[in-house]
Amino acid sequence: MTGHILPPSGPPDPRDLQSPDRARAWKAAQDFEAMAASQLLAPMFETIDTAKGAFGGGEGEAAWRPMMNQELGKQIAKSGALGLAVPVFQQMLAMQEQAAKDTK
Repeated sequence: MTGHILPPSGPPDPRDLQSPDRARAWKAAQDFEAMAASQLLAPMFETIDTAKGAFGGGEGEAAWRPMMNQELGKQIAKSGALGLAVPVFQQMLAMQEQAAKDTK
């Protein structure tokens, strides 16, 4: 593959995201990492017995837990802790470049 704008270990330079298409692709890659992180967190919180805690348990906590997982996932993605967004972004760019070549 040629034309990579990313080093293998880090997010794109903000100057590389001036293109609206690349900026949307980077956001989609970060959203994917956030969703994956929240899905990984869900089973962990389902196994915690909060009913015996001073502030835990009940229907209120059960209703808000998915939103907490989602927000934790967003923070994990923002920090790049899982490292999924960079390779997903690179693959998206590679697919776009191939599609552009195929249409020519």
